[in-house]
Amino acid sequence: MNKKKNDINFEKALEELEKIVEKLESGNLSLEESLKSFEKGISLTRKCRAHLSEAELKVKKLIEENGDMKTVNNKDG
Repeated sequence: MNKKKNDINFEKALEELEKIVEKLESGNLSLEESLKSFEKGISLTRKCRAHLSEAELKVKKLIEENGDMKTVNNKDG
């Protein structure tokens, strides 16, 4: 897999995203700071989604390799 220099792992991206959300929710940022933080948050969200999609594909491949592909209902009870 080709990793760009600025790629970060899922956990780090999520941690940064949580910090941005806290800052935005505090209401203490200027409009310009809020927009910059929002833009960074969108970028981190996209990175998290990409990591999750990649993990999902790996899980599907592993399941298919074992021949046990089943649909799982995620609802509780």
